[in-house]
Amino acid sequence: MAEWSDGYWWSKDGLRLHYRDYAGGADGRPPILCIPGLTRNVRDFAPMADRLAGEWRLICVDLRGRGESAYAKDPMTYVPLTYLQDLEALLEELKIDRFAAFGTSLGGLLAMLLSATSRDRIAGALLNDIGPVVEPGGIARIRTYVGKQANWPTWLHAARGIQQGNFAVYPDYEIEQWLAMAKRLCRLTPAGRIIYDYDMKIAEPMKLPGGDGGGMDMWPAFEGLAGRPVTLIRGEHSDVLSQATAQEMAKRVPGTHLVTVPGIGHAPVLDEPECAAAIDRLLGRVLAG
Repeated sequence: MAEWSDGYWWSKDGLRLHYRDYAGGADGRPPILCIPGLTRNVRDFAPMADRLAGEWRLICVDLRGRGESAYAKDPMTYVPLTYLQDLEALLEELKIDRFAAFGTSLGGLLAMLLSATSRDRIAGALLNDIGPVVEPGGIARIRTYVGKQANWPTWLHAARGIQQGNFAVYPDYEIEQWLAMAKRLCRLTPAGRIIYDYDMKIAEPMKLPGGDGGGMDMWPAFEGLAGRPVTLIRGEHSDVLSQATAQEMAKRVPGTHLVTVPGIGHAPVLDEPECAAAIDRLLGRVLAG
């Protein structure tokens, strides 16, 4: 495992937020800002960081209410525009003037929004199974599990529980992969139980009209990435990013590299061979300027 240091920063509303900082990029390469999905945390990027750290600096964030970041007092701040403000505060704190934005699902939406506020700073973007149009079927499925806590006595029980809920997304996973996913998604409590590592109240805004972000027109934000190296990854069976939307994205921002990961749904975990190769190609384009 690559070594990292833990870092913290403060949000505008006084939350202590956490990130992992993997050292690298001493030759002037821009750091990679890694933004996880809705219920995920910094551990989602550990396999990628193990491969890239040293050559590249990776800054992997826990969004508010996830991992080691503080839980919000007001659950209505669990929305994209607040997350965006948190990320802008981090970039200011670290004095980062140029970076590559890697985002999975919700993290990809935030990478697009950063193009509206920080376009001149973005050196490239990886959007993992997300686009300006989020399919209603995917939103409906996500709503069935977000905010519903579970607990298990052992990691094997947790792996089996997560497998039961996600088998259709990763039909070819073996138990070792389910165990690895459980350890990315969950934490061990002082009472010795294993639970999901996020604030269940992140689901609250999704109960309101437009609370899933469906009322935002994300096309201008995505088009703000024009002229930058962009890679779009899609799970072959994704119910969040349709093939039609992916093709429209490639049309609207010429030069977007579209990569499909066969046999899985939403979302690829970025350690698949197709993803590793796509990431390496993207970073090569970032280096080329």
